[in-house]
Amino acid sequence: MPTPVTLPDPWAQSDVAVVVPTYNEAENLPVLVGELMALGLPRLRVVVVDDASPDGTGDVADKLAADHGTGRITVVHRTAKDGLGRAYVAGMTRALEDGADHVVQMDADLSHPTFYLPQLLGTQLSTGAGLVIGSRYVAGGSLSERWNLRRRMLSGWANAYVRAILAMPVHDVTAGFKIWRADALRALDLPSIRSTGYSFQVEMHFRAYRRGQKIVEIPIHFEDRQEGVSKMDLAVQLESALRPFRLRADERSDRRNR
Repeated sequence: MPTPVTLPDPWAQSDVAVVVPTYNEAENLPVLVGELMALGLPRLRVVVVDDASPDGTGDVADKLAADHGTGRITVVHRTAKDGLGRAYVAGMTRALEDGADHVVQMDADLSHPTFYLPQLLGTQLSTGAGLVIGSRYVAGGSLSERWNLRRRMLSGWANAYVRAILAMPVHDVTAGFKIWRADALRALDLPSIRSTGYSFQVEMHFRAYRRGQKIVEIPIHFEDRQEGVSKMDLAVQLESALRPFRLRADERSDRRNR
């Protein structure tokens, strides 16, 4: 793993909570947590949100929490698998309740290299942005060499599709690796988020944009998962395709009612 940037004090002392939804990530989670804890951010905490994984991910998370001592790892156990969006809302709500100043979103499957996290935090602190996105689609960003042409085209098309419908000046509108300032996250009204699947990422970006929050993108290299399988089933794909139209309609309705 490349060496992460070293943040000066007091930036390195920032209270950061990393929210990680999990479903059948028992092999990947210990690797991810180990990398996060080695970043040189002493007040970094991890909030694992497990959806009753049948492979025992919840038990793995509980053991990691016990091994790392009080407060470093929090485990939110949910009783059912009802979507990435609901898992993130639960984890972000817990992070805010516990007093985090910055909240990171990232996948448990190791596709988001942890060494970018200090750069995300440093960019947020230096620019004052409410949201900093680790982007695959700005200059310098890239995709895993393991992605075939079909996956690359599908991902690129999905971003172009959503940007065309919502007219957002964000290059990677489906990005899942990002950092929020706590006040910016609270302003989005998390309990009212409607998306349950991967369209959650789009809805969060759209809400931040429509509320005038400063959004900055930095380039990252997106890796392919090493273990486990993708959670992108047909129902999730259908929601992701239809949600931008619903968001646009809701925004127009809100404008008319003002």
